[in-house]
Amino acid sequence: MNEAPGQSVAGFVPVMEELFPLIVYTAMALLLVGGLLFAAWWLGERRRDPVKDAAYESGVIPSGTARLACPVPFYLVAIFFIVFDVESVFIFIWAVAWDLLGIPGLMHITVFICVLLLGLLWLWRKGGLDWGPAREARSEE
Repeated sequence: MNEAPGQSVAGFVPVMEELFPLIVYTAMALLLVGGLLFAAWWLGERRRDPVKDAAYESGVIPSGTARLACPVPFYLVAIFFIVFDVESVFIFIWAVAWDLLGIPGLMHITVFICVLLLGLLWLWRKGGLDWGPAREARSEE
């Protein structure tokens, strides 16, 4: 049996040669992080007091809670933005490579857009898009 140079029977040696830089990089990163954490623990101050544990707000004494009540529509707009942003990335990638994908690619993107439209219609029917002044006016009637 003639073997190519650098290749074993099971093909294990070339795989290890390819993974060796990744293994070295991972080991060095773990050693660095571990060393820095150990140095911070060993060299750090171990005293605790209430002043040290208090939040620092640019020299201003903290008062009240840091939690602000944001209305639900703010989160809905943020989630819709993320969803439609990801959708537009997929559609843009398809548009760039449409000549390579052909009819199967067209069918896939059509199914993708139809599923998204069905999800948007379901959300609309459930009232997920009804908020703000228009909803408040309808609830007062």
